[in-house]
Amino acid sequence: MQQLARGLIVEDDHTVSDSIKELLTDVIACDQAFDGEDGEFMATQGIYDLIILDWMLPLESGLDVLKAIREQHLDVPVLFLTAKDGLDDKIRGFNLGADDYLTKPFHREELLLRVRALLKRSGSFLNENILTMGSISINLQNHAVTVNDNPVQLNGKEFDLLVYFIQNQGTIVTKDQIFDRLWGFDSETSITVVEVYVSNLRKKLKPTGADAYIKTLRNAGYLVGAEQ
Repeated sequence: MQQLARGLIVEDDHTVSDSIKELLTDVIACDQAFDGEDGEFMATQGIYDLIILDWMLPLESGLDVLKAIREQHLDVPVLFLTAKDGLDDKIRGFNLGADDYLTKPFHREELLLRVRALLKRSGSFLNENILTMGSISINLQNHAVTVNDNPVQLNGKEFDLLVYFIQNQGTIVTKDQIFDRLWGFDSETSITVVEVYVSNLRKKLKPTGADAYIKTLRNAGYLVGAEQ
């Protein structure tokens, strides 16, 4: 099965949030936040491919959350979902960096189409099943990994880790980002599991020489790329 993109729904109405999450289940795997403070914390971790953001939220407004996202220089697509339909409100949202705007009540089909369009525009909606980095090739459809056409056997989380690395090649990713992306904010697993899986992945790539693509940056995280 192809690995889904990862999204965040920041919406204080639990029924609406659950409905959106269910609607998008085959397109994007969504986490949920129900107030602005939690939404800002989660949204600024740099692990999401799309954020669906309500305007009116407890504790902190959607505009404040959006401002915090852009102040972190995160270019994740943000779709505003709100009852505010005035032109001035839309202009404020777009000026702060919103990518799209959908007014409540909305048609489910329109939301789905807009989400697909934003993911495709950002490159997170993978129409192709193949990812590559140097000599590494990943078939997302059948979870097959080859290096110089030689198969490499990876388990589920090792595979997900390699996909995440390749999707972020050339960018420093922290242990926290990897943990939150692969295990989730609510996981009771220790963050040291990241080092364990990075070590395991390197060991399996080492016979091919592709382990050299993964560089550890002290006190920073990991930098992955075929040209370093």
